[in-house]
Amino acid sequence: MFNTRILLALGLALMSLLNTVQADEAASIRSPEWAQPVGNQYNLHQMTPTLYRSALPDERALPLLHTLKIATVINFLPESDAQWLQSSDIKQVELSYRTNHVDDADVLAAIRAIQAAEADGPVLMHCKHGADRTGLMAAMYRVVVQGWSKEDALNEMTLGGFGSSNGFKDGVRYMIKADVDKLRTALANGDCSTSAFALCSMKDWITTTGQQEKKL
Repeated sequence: MFNTRILLALGLALMSLLNTVQADEAASIRSPEWAQPVGNQYNLHQMTPTLYRSALPDERALPLLHTLKIATVINFLPESDAQWLQSSDIKQVELSYRTNHVDDADVLAAIRAIQAAEADGPVLMHCKHGADRTGLMAAMYRVVVQGWSKEDALNEMTLGGFGSSNGFKDGVRYMIKADVDKLRTALANGDCSTSAFALCSMKDWITTTGQQEKKL
């Protein structure tokens, strides 16, 4: 049986999908704990002192990114950022995924990439519109790393004014099923997934086994 709090969050997400919550209404209930807008372009918002989220930037965004001291850009799209970042010293991390095929390995890879990159300075993560793919990873970061409840993270994701997207329903579905404790354990242990049968886990096992056999 679903927790009442999760059902409430799901209801709010569905309301957003049906466009029953207008942008001005969403703005009026915006929590100060949610990611805050930075300017009025690229759907750019600041989540923490060292983590930003946005839609797909372009070369015109570079002066702003340098002002924000962005050191790393994490891209969730299949297309590289190389073209608009080619003249910049900002590091590029490519982590393409789709919300309708997301799994724990995708989430762990994104969180690890964020945490590793933050050691070098502020990080920007983005997809095309800054809503569904970026929204899901932002929500999972809130829950797994910052300790937010699923309800609070879902509310920010769907009602935070980041735009409406058909991808929300896939992100909501994943979040409701996600085992946060297992994700935190895998993150702490350095595991690529919460499942030993995940493709990345099998690859790690094969690599480790091969190395052990060479030592014999």
